[in-house]
Amino acid sequence: MGERLADKIQQQYAHLDIDVVIPIPDTSRPSALQLANKLGLTYREGFIKNRYIGRTFIMPGQAIRGKSVRQKLNAMAVEFKGKNVLLVDDSIVRGTTSRQIVQMAREAGARKVFFASAAPPVRFPNVYGIDMPTRAELLATGRTDEQIRREIGADALIYQDLDALIEAVRECNPEIQEFDTSCFNGEYVTGDVTPAYLDRLEHQRETASEGDAGTSRQLDLNLRSA
Repeated sequence: MGERLADKIQQQYAHLDIDVVIPIPDTSRPSALQLANKLGLTYREGFIKNRYIGRTFIMPGQAIRGKSVRQKLNAMAVEFKGKNVLLVDDSIVRGTTSRQIVQMAREAGARKVFFASAAPPVRFPNVYGIDMPTRAELLATGRTDEQIRREIGADALIYQDLDALIEAVRECNPEIQEFDTSCFNGEYVTGDVTPAYLDRLEHQRETASEGDAGTSRQLDLNLRSA
């Protein structure tokens, strides 16, 4: 995946003056390292991770996710100061983590911040067991790459192409001819996931969220009155 990203950068983003490649720990390290090796760029660990904070993209509530990113990662200024930095992450889901990390890199002194995703834009929910957000919550849904770049505040945004991702995974087992790529292209392998089905799921999720919020407010009122 990192090598495919490197190929795309060589072909389409050669004008970027990248000083250093920094992964978003932990899952993007393999891709970031291979990308740096293929491009002949310096690879550095620029973030220290707090092991006691969980995956932010599945946390309930935008405020909690935003706060958790700051608690989860600390930027080492020595790796960012005065440099054009290419940050590599495994994917962009809601964009909360990406936006905060780009800002942290700037606060640490980066001159320019480029952002690369080892996965294509996530535009559709996963319905096969991973609790991913609704379409409205996914940053890439209904937005162009340029709009996403502006949303996360990066100077450049590079997404993995879906064909390149499939090629990279197929190298592990050439006999596999078909993959579920539904969260990228909306084509669900079971053939029974329609826009109406997704609408129904999202409505159920919104109703459940409203119920949870009402319960929380009532509990807060009870505690206050007590």
